Amino acid sequence: MNYQQIHPAEPLRKYVRYFWTLGDNDINFSHKTFKIVSDGLPGLIFQENPKSFFDENDKLLPQVFLYGQTTKHTNHAAKDHFRNIGIYFQPTALKSVFGIDANELTNKHVDISELFKNDLADQLSNSRTTCERIELLSSFLMQQANQKKIENRKVNFAAAQLLRGVSLRHVQNELDISERSLERYFRQYVGIPPKMYTRINRFQSALESLRQTPSDKLTDIAYQNNYFDQSHFIRDFNEFAGTSPKHFRLRANEQVANFPEWKI
Repeated sequence: MNYQQIHPAEPLRKYVRYFWTLGDNDINFSHKTFKIVSDGLPGLIFQENPKSFFDENDKLLPQVFLYGQTTKHTNHAAKDHFRNIGIYFQPTALKSVFGIDANELTNKHVDISELFKNDLADQLSNSRTTCERIELLSSFLMQQANQKKIENRKVNFAAAQLLRGVSLRHVQNELDISERSLERYFRQYVGIPPKMYTRINRFQSALESLRQTPSDKLTDIAYQNNYFDQSHFIRDFNEFAGTSPKHFRLRANEQVANFPEWKI
């Protein structure tokens, strides 16, 4: 498989973490299973081959689809050769770019054509190069963001602080906001409560430690990432990755972060 990561132009960086491409055009292509790991970010995917990827219910995925936060693991299957472009958004992008209450897409995806009456899928399909497709997507996103002009500085600040590991109570005090108000804002702009967002980010920090630690010292990883003990770490890992840390190491071929091919 061929993977590439592309950083957005400066105006897009407050909405987009990065673009990625992943493709497999091997003449001897075989069925592949991918795990979707909770990462605290919404996203968008374009499939050059509109009949390649299926969801966990064996339903064909749209050619261009937007997806929200995931609070649990799931699976996708590639049944034919593919070349996809994906976008990892910033946590609040569903609201700030598309004007969508983010909780409406939590653990869901939607065909982009159901939201916008345009020919984005055709334009992307007819473009010949990755650069052209990135330019099309970038223009589309900036146009949407400029039309909506929806920002919430409190949520942006809170999401950034929680990502850094600052405690939820400290963030509330900094913003002088009640727990209930912050939760309401988070559901609208991020799609999940701040406590769930914090749990996912802690899991992601531990997952990164696992990627970089060759030994099996799970207890050390748990304590380094502020888990009460190893069992709590493993419980979260199973919830958000769908497997144990040990099996993740053995079976995950993770070219795209949090979208590993699963070796049976």
